[in-house]
Amino acid sequence: MNKRVPSCELEKELFKNVYDKTPEYIKNLDLLNFDNENEFTFKLKKEHLYPYDEKNNPEGLNLLDWFKNYSKEAKVSTAGIRGPQNILYPQDTRFPINLVGIVLATLAKALVAREKYQGKEIIKLAGSEVRYNSELYLDAIARIQAAQGIKTLTPVERKTIPIWLASFLAFKLDLVGGEYITSSHGISVKTATKDLNSQGSQYLPEESLEFVNKIQEIFDETEKNGSYEIKVASKNNPLIDEEIMKKLNDGIDLYVEYLKSGVAQNLDKLHKMESKIVIECVGGCAYRTLSRVLDKLGISDKYIWHNTEEDPFFHSIGKYDTDPKGNKVFYDYSVDATVLAKRPNGEKYFPVIESLHYEEFLKNSPLGTIVLITDPDHDRLTVCQIEAVGNTPALDDYGISYIQLDEERILTVYTANQAFLMLMNYRVKQLKSQGKFKDHPRFMIKTTASALSWDEWAKHHGIKVVNVPVGFKEIANIMKKVELQIRENPDKNVFVDDVFGNTINLGVQPRLIFGGEESGGMIMGPEELIESLAGRKAVAMREKSATEAIIVASALAAKLEEDNKTLSEYLIEIFDENNIIAKYDVREDISYYNESEPDIEKLKQAKVEGEKQRTKNDLFYLSLAISIRENLATLDAVKKVLNSSFAELSFDNLKAVKFVGDGTYLEFTDKYVEIRPSGTDAKTKAYAGGENLEEISKFARVLGNYSGERTELHKELISDELYDNAKDLALKDYLEFVDKGADTQEFVIPEYKF
Repeated sequence: MNKRVPSCELEKELFKNVYDKTPEYIKNLDLLNFDNENEFTFKLKKEHLYPYDEKNNPEGLNLLDWFKNYSKEAKVSTAGIRGPQNILYPQDTRFPINLVGIVLATLAKALVAREKYQGKEIIKLAGSEVRYNSELYLDAIARIQAAQGIKTLTPVERKTIPIWLASFLAFKLDLVGGEYITSSHGISVKTATKDLNSQGSQYLPEESLEFVNKIQEIFDETEKNGSYEIKVASKNNPLIDEEIMKKLNDGIDLYVEYLKSGVAQNLDKLHKMESKIVIECVGGCAYRTLSRVLDKLGISDKYIWHNTEEDPFFHSIGKYDTDPKGNKVFYDYSVDATVLAKRPNGEKYFPVIESLHYEEFLKNSPLGTIVLITDPDHDRLTVCQIEAVGNTPALDDYGISYIQLDEERILTVYTANQAFLMLMNYRVKQLKSQGKFKDHPRFMIKTTASALSWDEWAKHHGIKVVNVPVGFKEIANIMKKVELQIRENPDKNVFVDDVFGNTINLGVQPRLIFGGEESGGMIMGPEELIESLAGRKAVAMREKSATEAIIVASALAAKLEEDNKTLSEYLIEIFDENNIIAKYDVREDISYYNESEPDIEKLKQAKVEGEKQRTKNDLFYLSLAISIRENLATLDAVKKVLNSSFAELSFDNLKAVKFVGDGTYLEFTDKYVEIRPSGTDAKTKAYAGGENLEEISKFARVLGNYSGERTELHKELISDELYDNAKDLALKDYLEFVDKGADTQEFVIPEYKF
């Protein structure tokens, strides 16, 4: 059993649930003993590929079934190959993420790299945040790679680093790539391996396919020969290198240098600021790195910290002993601070923020105190502020959420759509005041699910907007297309296509003002292109960074203190100054099963059933979008289908129905609605933005929760053949979008000098 001692009754209950639901044959597995610090060999057997049977196949691990699901996720994942694990028995291959699977995937990626870069020194980075078994998985990755002759850089003492730092270093040091263990703000039992390429960007589908195919080759050889030997290097193998990261101060010095070239250029107001800013670490990896960054910038005295101790249970944040229906069961809402839930009586509330107990922690904090909440791998940010109760009418008018702290104070909770609008507006004003804004044409990359207000604001400032599917790798892919044209034709206009099919002229030598998504991740580009040690250039980094967001938010906080303004007043001011119509945005999260179910067989079955519901919902809308795209239906015909299907809604002012890479986008004259199925889970997300909060909320709720049942009109308009092929046609469209104008130049390993 896991050696970790539960920190509280809730974690004790979680451990007991897992222990009780784990079969004895799993508990007795001893396949890969990484406590053995010497090199050893693991023999993958043919028996391992097939299901366990006490009499006929006692060595069965059912790896073929595991691989079927793993490969499916690898092809579509927006944020690493993630899923639940057995937190006590990580060799449990019934779970999507497990030690055997990580060993196989790491070996496959190593073999692909060796084939690509024969005769070259291959260097990768491995890092992690705080999740259960992260140290074990990092050790396995480093030792498997070392056995294949690949040098692996690890943080000093193999301690935690944020995902954005791993990404930054992969690009800055010109590494072949990196492996990072995280599941972002997902529930505690979830984890993932995020595969980073030489750009520091998450793998695109074709990159994932390379190593997925290699795992298939390993299985084929195992099937043919009866076994396959996997070598594991010793723990102290010289190819596992902490010294380089020690020399680089874990990369912090290079990152601070990067910040000083961009968002940390002018922090004078912050140095003079009297108020303290609260940083909420949720028990993740933020504190270890962020505190050192702030210290090097000379602003560490401006902050108060909360939940700095690293904890895979995240100090019980987001954890409850009842589910949303009031049933007595362990339930995890994740650590996404913006998650909204309903009590049994229908009242909406923020379960994650409620579990932070801010009414106690912030009881002595003055009005105006800004609270910045990050997540376990420190790439997302939620912005909050303590305001007076008397401000609630204005907050209600503008759709700004809040919770009650006491009789006199509330805590406003801003969506990323609202918070990032404030940050990008402040950044532009900063550049204009410095006389730099006109030095380059400016552009923004945003996901289609993000706020319409961003597009309106950008238009007001002459900033071009490139819309992409959800996922930061999609944002990074546009960056690389832009950089290719700058590199090849530095004096010519840069043209890129967005996912709506628009060709956008970004101008000569454009600079990224903002790249981000409504789920809380953002990046900003510096004035001068970022340069790697070997001379590669980038308009911005490839991963969202809460540190970068915190620097901009802190500078804004200092400016608002000087002006005696609240964040809500500043946001309302932005709406007014930029004539923004679509002030409101909402998101409905529909989960078709309980992710916290401890019985993996029940969990799998519930997920399968939930995926059927998710897919049915998706295909109802997607088939309509594809039918228009294929000129098999008119917009008017689609309007009739929708109006007849949803009597309580009106689609009369619908302008377009489009597939946008991973969801269906309904564009109206006064709003938008996007229905997006999770590519890897039994979930649907419905986003909406517009000028009427009540109306967009209703559209998101009704369309997101629809069963997907085809009406007679839908069947008349959409043939069974088109309905059945809609997913394949959509994938073809998506891959065409990804590939058009892509930088296909092969990465060349430099002569390393660090």
